[in-house]
Amino acid sequence: MLPISFEFYPPKTEEQRAQLDRTVARLAPWGAQFMSVTFGAGGSTLSHTPETVQRLRHTHGVPAVPHISCVGGSREELRALLKLYRALGCDRVVALRGDLPSGMARSGDLRHASELVALIRAEHGAHFHVEVAAYPEFHPQAEDALADLRHFKAKVEAGADGAITQYFYNADAYFRFVEDVRRLGVEIPIVPGIMPISNYAQLRRFSEACGAEIPRWIDRRMRAFGDDADAVRAFAADLVAALCRRLLDGGAPALHFYTLNLARPTLAVLARLQ
Repeated sequence: MLPISFEFYPPKTEEQRAQLDRTVARLAPWGAQFMSVTFGAGGSTLSHTPETVQRLRHTHGVPAVPHISCVGGSREELRALLKLYRALGCDRVVALRGDLPSGMARSGDLRHASELVALIRAEHGAHFHVEVAAYPEFHPQAEDALADLRHFKAKVEAGADGAITQYFYNADAYFRFVEDVRRLGVEIPIVPGIMPISNYAQLRRFSEACGAEIPRWIDRRMRAFGDDADAVRAFAADLVAALCRRLLDGGAPALHFYTLNLARPTLAVLARLQ
């Protein structure tokens, strides 16, 4: 099977929980290395992620992995979360700085993901496999490109075991990023994040907010399809599958799919890869 992982966001309503249950059931046969659960919109929740991790692990029997964000939380809150996840049987976490939720004045005791990684190592040694974020097209808040690379190296030096990138549609950005950090002495696996396209208008909004570039030719093709939903889905699946093939052929160690809690767009890509 392909070396893959899936990402979900924590549901907040019964309808959303039912949707996630259906999605997990459809994706589980693909044998993902793990299924991660985000920290919630802007780190705004502390309870939904643990509840979802527990549901996935105990109800669905899949290797669920929590995201942990250091924004808005004290060291004691973070320590408590880590103890909870360890008690739930988790041996992997995704450690992120996260974004400050709207209206929150306090950033928390930790300001950078490297500090969170260091805290995890200090509290739990090598128990957790720690993933961190990487930005092939650079973090939108980075002072400059070189500073972004230095921040990434700091997370690795703090004890990160691997990295998952922000999504992108330009494979050269990924390959260049990997080359750049290898020259800095970073040797951890860097897994490309893959965003299957389900709602193009929504994707454009996401991309503007997070700094992910949609190449102009893709944007023009998508707009040309107009309201032809079938054509959009077919083109999107072909496009993302071709990106995945190039990444794997170029040495990417695995693929991490941002599912948005939907099965169909990811399955369409996987079917083409198979």
